[in-house]
Amino acid sequence: MTDSFSLSLYQAQLMAAAQQLSRLNEVSERYGLTLTDAEIHTLAKAHLETLQTAGRLELGESLLPRLTYAFCDSPYINRSEYLDTLLALQELFYTLKNECNDALTDEELIEALRKVFNHRAHGSLSYLENLTVSDLYRALNGSLDDREDEEAFDDTDF
Repeated sequence: MTDSFSLSLYQAQLMAAAQQLSRLNEVSERYGLTLTDAEIHTLAKAHLETLQTAGRLELGESLLPRLTYAFCDSPYINRSEYLDTLLALQELFYTLKNECNDALTDEELIEALRKVFNHRAHGSLSYLENLTVSDLYRALNGSLDDREDEEAFDDTDF
Protein backbone atom coordinates (compact mmCIF):
# COMPACT_ATOMS: atom_id res chain seq x y z
CA MET A 1 0.00 0.00 0.00
CA THR A 2 2.82 2.39 0.83
CA ASP A 3 4.49 1.73 -2.53
CA SER A 4 1.35 2.60 -4.50
CA PHE A 5 0.90 5.76 -2.42
CA SER A 6 4.51 6.78 -3.07
CA LEU A 7 4.11 6.10 -6.77
CA SER A 8 0.90 8.15 -6.92
CA LEU A 9 2.53 11.02 -5.05
CA TYR A 10 5.55 10.90 -7.38
CA GLN A 11 3.31 10.95 -10.45
CA ALA A 12 1.29 13.87 -9.07
CA GLN A 13 4.46 15.85 -8.35
CA LEU A 14 5.81 15.06 -11.80
CA MET A 15 2.60 16.19 -13.46
CA ALA A 16 2.44 19.42 -11.42
CA ALA A 17 6.05 20.30 -12.27
CA ALA A 18 5.44 19.57 -15.95
CA GLN A 19 2.36 21.82 -16.01
CA GLN A 20 4.27 24.69 -14.40
CA LEU A 21 7.09 24.35 -16.92
CA SER A 22 4.67 24.23 -19.85
CA ARG A 23 3.22 27.58 -18.77
CA LEU A 24 6.72 29.05 -18.57
CA ASN A 25 7.27 28.39 -22.27
CA GLU A 26 5.07 31.44 -22.89
CA VAL A 27 7.63 33.62 -21.11
CA SER A 28 10.82 31.96 -22.31
CA GLU A 29 9.79 31.84 -25.96
CA ARG A 30 10.26 35.63 -26.06
CA TYR A 31 13.96 34.85 -25.71
CA GLY A 32 13.94 32.03 -28.26
CA LEU A 33 13.86 29.33 -25.59
CA THR A 34 11.20 26.67 -25.25
CA LEU A 35 11.08 23.17 -23.92
CA THR A 36 9.40 20.33 -25.76
CA ASP A 37 7.01 18.06 -23.85
CA ALA A 38 9.76 15.42 -23.67
CA GLU A 39 12.27 17.97 -22.32
CA ILE A 40 9.72 19.18 -19.76
CA HIS A 41 9.21 15.62 -18.59
CA THR A 42 12.99 15.07 -18.43
CA LEU A 43 13.50 18.26 -16.40
CA ALA A 44 10.61 17.54 -14.04
CA LYS A 45 11.81 13.98 -13.44
CA ALA A 46 15.39 15.14 -12.88
CA HIS A 47 14.10 17.76 -10.45
CA LEU A 48 12.46 15.14 -8.25
CA GLU A 49 15.57 12.96 -8.40
CA THR A 50 17.80 15.94 -7.53
CA LEU A 51 15.62 16.74 -4.52
CA GLN A 52 15.95 13.17 -3.31
CA THR A 53 19.72 13.08 -3.88
CA ALA A 54 20.17 16.40 -2.07
CA GLY A 55 18.00 15.20 0.81
CA ARG A 56 15.58 18.09 0.35
CA LEU A 57 11.85 18.50 0.42
CA GLU A 58 10.03 21.12 -1.55
CA LEU A 59 6.98 22.69 0.01
CA GLY A 60 4.94 25.23 -1.87
CA GLU A 61 6.13 26.64 -5.16
CA SER A 62 8.62 24.54 -7.08
CA LEU A 63 12.12 25.80 -7.76
CA LEU A 64 11.90 25.04 -11.48
CA PRO A 65 9.61 27.91 -12.52
CA ARG A 66 11.62 30.43 -10.50
CA LEU A 67 14.93 29.15 -11.85
CA THR A 68 13.65 29.04 -15.42
CA TYR A 69 12.19 32.53 -15.18
CA ALA A 70 15.41 33.94 -13.69
CA PHE A 71 17.66 32.53 -16.41
CA CYS A 72 15.54 32.52 -19.58
CA ASP A 73 16.66 36.03 -20.55
CA SER A 74 20.35 35.28 -20.20
CA PRO A 75 22.38 36.16 -23.28
CA TYR A 76 24.49 33.06 -22.58
CA ILE A 77 21.76 30.43 -23.00
CA ASN A 78 20.75 29.25 -26.43
CA ARG A 79 18.09 26.80 -27.53
CA SER A 80 20.44 23.88 -28.05
CA GLU A 81 21.80 24.13 -24.48
CA TYR A 82 18.64 25.25 -22.67
CA LEU A 83 17.64 21.89 -21.16
CA ASP A 84 21.19 20.96 -20.15
CA THR A 85 21.70 24.38 -18.58
CA LEU A 86 18.50 24.10 -16.53
CA LEU A 87 19.42 20.59 -15.43
CA ALA A 88 22.85 21.77 -14.27
CA LEU A 89 21.46 24.89 -12.59
CA GLN A 90 18.91 23.01 -10.52
CA GLU A 91 21.53 20.52 -9.34
CA LEU A 92 23.93 23.33 -8.54
CA PHE A 93 21.19 25.22 -6.70
CA TYR A 94 20.55 22.38 -4.26
CA THR A 95 24.24 21.66 -3.78
CA LEU A 96 24.87 25.31 -2.86
CA LYS A 97 21.71 25.47 -0.77
CA ASN A 98 23.08 22.63 1.34
CA GLU A 99 26.58 24.14 1.46
CA CYS A 100 25.29 27.44 2.81
CA ASN A 101 23.07 25.62 5.34
CA ASP A 102 20.00 27.50 4.11
CA ALA A 103 21.52 30.84 5.18
CA LEU A 104 20.40 32.26 1.84
CA THR A 105 16.76 32.22 0.81
CA ASP A 106 15.90 30.52 -2.46
CA GLU A 107 15.42 33.93 -4.07
CA GLU A 108 18.78 35.20 -2.83
CA LEU A 109 20.58 32.10 -4.09
CA ILE A 110 18.88 32.31 -7.49
CA GLU A 111 19.73 36.00 -7.73
CA ALA A 112 23.38 35.40 -6.81
CA LEU A 113 23.68 32.58 -9.35
CA ARG A 114 22.00 34.70 -12.03
CA LYS A 115 24.29 37.66 -11.39
CA VAL A 116 27.45 35.59 -11.53
CA PHE A 117 26.28 33.54 -14.54
CA ASN A 118 25.37 36.62 -16.59
CA HIS A 119 28.39 38.70 -15.63
CA ARG A 120 31.53 37.26 -14.14
CA ALA A 121 31.04 33.68 -15.42
CA HIS A 122 29.95 34.78 -18.91
CA GLY A 123 27.57 31.80 -18.98
CA SER A 124 30.09 29.22 -17.77
CA LEU A 125 28.50 26.48 -15.70
CA SER A 126 32.00 25.28 -14.73
CA TYR A 127 32.62 28.67 -13.18
CA LEU A 128 29.42 28.38 -11.15
CA GLU A 129 30.39 24.90 -9.97
CA ASN A 130 33.46 26.40 -8.31
CA LEU A 131 31.63 29.15 -6.42
CA THR A 132 31.99 29.31 -2.68
CA VAL A 133 29.38 30.52 -0.23
CA SER A 134 31.51 33.66 0.19
CA ASP A 135 31.30 34.26 -3.56
CA LEU A 136 27.52 34.08 -3.36
CA TYR A 137 27.38 36.65 -0.58
CA ARG A 138 29.71 38.95 -2.50
CA ALA A 139 27.56 38.60 -5.62
CA LEU A 140 24.49 39.59 -3.65
CA ASN A 141 26.07 42.70 -2.18
CA GLY A 142 27.68 43.68 -5.47
CA SER A 143 31.33 43.18 -4.55
CA LEU A 144 31.81 40.31 -7.02
CA ASP A 145 31.46 42.13 -10.31
CA ASP A 146 32.95 42.61 -13.76
CA ARG A 147 35.78 44.84 -12.54
CA GLU A 148 37.43 41.72 -11.19
CA ASP A 149 37.08 40.18 -14.66
CA GLU A 150 39.38 42.80 -16.11
CA GLU A 151 42.06 41.78 -13.63
CA ALA A 152 41.47 38.07 -14.25
CA PHE A 153 41.82 38.43 -18.03
CA ASP A 154 44.63 40.93 -18.44
CA ASP A 155 47.19 40.50 -21.22
CA THR A 156 49.77 38.86 -18.97
CA ASP A 157 47.66 35.70 -18.80
CA PHE A 158 48.06 34.96 -22.52
